[in-house]
Amino acid sequence: MEASERERRSYAERKALEIGFARPRCTLAVSLTGMRCSLDCAHCGGHYLRGMTSIEQADAVGMSSCLISGGCDRHGRVPFCSQLERVAALRPGRIMNWHVGMIDEEQMRAIAPLVDVISFDFLVDAQTIREVYGLDYTAGDYLRTYDMLRRYARVVPHLTLGLLRGQFRGEYRALEALRTSGLGELVVLVFIPTAGTRYAHCPPPSPDEVVAFLTAAHNMLPGIPIYLGCMRPGGSYRRYLDPLAVQAGVSKIVNPSATAVAMADQLGLCARWENECCVIQRH
Repeated sequence: MEASERERRSYAERKALEIGFARPRCTLAVSLTGMRCSLDCAHCGGHYLRGMTSIEQADAVGMSSCLISGGCDRHGRVPFCSQLERVAALRPGRIMNWHVGMIDEEQMRAIAPLVDVISFDFLVDAQTIREVYGLDYTAGDYLRTYDMLRRYARVVPHLTLGLLRGQFRGEYRALEALRTSGLGELVVLVFIPTAGTRYAHCPPPSPDEVVAFLTAAHNMLPGIPIYLGCMRPGGSYRRYLDPLAVQAGVSKIVNPSATAVAMADQLGLCARWENECCVIQRH
């Protein structure tokens, strides 16, 4: 993966000549619903809730930020009303990153004092919404919710590539919709085949497809930071993808492979190491 002199010159024009590498050891991931989720999504099936701390047991000592999330109700919303007092107890001195799902404006107003940033899973493809989440929402519903949330907080849209059985379906349309609506940052994730889920045997999109998307996003959204987030396949997949993502112009990579760090060094980029969720801002 030799970087050509032309590539080196293009990267020499990068603002600040740096790239962020995040290992979110200081962000406590909190589930407001424990292991419970009403959706049983095709790609998750509640699997990712197992790696979170239940709000009833959450101890944020030594943590500088929290991811407030959990399973969804049958409307695709993370239910939080009964847990606001517990969340507020975690708040002092910590940045709060919320994953709220498709909440309405009244609910957003209720949590606004506890919100620093919202991570919002953004979709426009009706088949993906229906098959993966079992929800009846449309692209318009996601756009309206996204625009509403932005009136109250900083919102970082998240796009998961290959969410429908590992296949691209609507990702480029979602990118165009976000460009039209407006955004300040973008997190790109990649579908992971997960044991015990309905999509366990579906392969992820190829790394080359992911790199093509990252390149297109970089070109479509000049000046907008693009982050390669924590949800993406590991092992050889990540070792191959990550350095190509650096070449494609991403601003930050979560849990980067050694090959990504080496590529950044090869391109003359200064590595800025962070220890929180990629959407947490400290500077």
